[in-house]
Amino acid sequence: MKMWDPLAVRELSALLRDPVFRGRGIPRGDGRPVLLIPGFLSGDWALRVLHGWLGRAGYRSRLSGIVLNVQHSERMLPTLSRRLEAIREETGSRVSLVGHSRGGLLAKVLAQRKPASIEQVIALGSPLADWTDVAILTQHAVGVVRTANELAYGRRLNAEGRFTYDLKMAPAVPTTSIYTPTDDVVNFRSCLRPDIPAIPVWGTHNGLVVNPEVYRLLGRLLARPRR
Repeated sequence: MKMWDPLAVRELSALLRDPVFRGRGIPRGDGRPVLLIPGFLSGDWALRVLHGWLGRAGYRSRLSGIVLNVQHSERMLPTLSRRLEAIREETGSRVSLVGHSRGGLLAKVLAQRKPASIEQVIALGSPLADWTDVAILTQHAVGVVRTANELAYGRRLNAEGRFTYDLKMAPAVPTTSIYTPTDDVVNFRSCLRPDIPAIPVWGTHNGLVVNPEVYRLLGRLLARPRR
């Protein structure tokens, strides 16, 4: 989340006043692990509020180790996979993945490749149906990052065939898309797929990680019986 986004700051302010921030109105967590994955041009710092809340709500929340989500996907996935397996070994449990925006895409593909280690995937504002269907400003940012990746690694973000194939496959684990019809970064329709349950909330794209309604949904989804 871009903390200078005035609309996202408004959602954060609403969260701090909401009873859900103090754990009211949601089931108490049973200690299962949750791995948080940040969105494009973001990092673990954007998920600190959610990370702290999950800990207070009774979950073993873990951050991804991503400082800035800008590398091409196939370069990021091995690091996330090692992080996932370390958490599973540490806790002895399957790990729930919560990914914001591009983080949700990474979570979905990671689940295709490591289904035995993952309990469920919850994507926040993630264009699971078409990851290219984003706002013009975001397209420009993708172009800059693509050029940087070409120079550094000789790979293009839009040439990741295996990643795109795995993203389009039917989910290998229970997967939920939480989206906002007023999304200002991705076309909200790209968050909708017939094979993935989708739940709408009101808010902004960046504010999804501090949206009180999202936290209520997370409280219910994460408390579902283990598979």
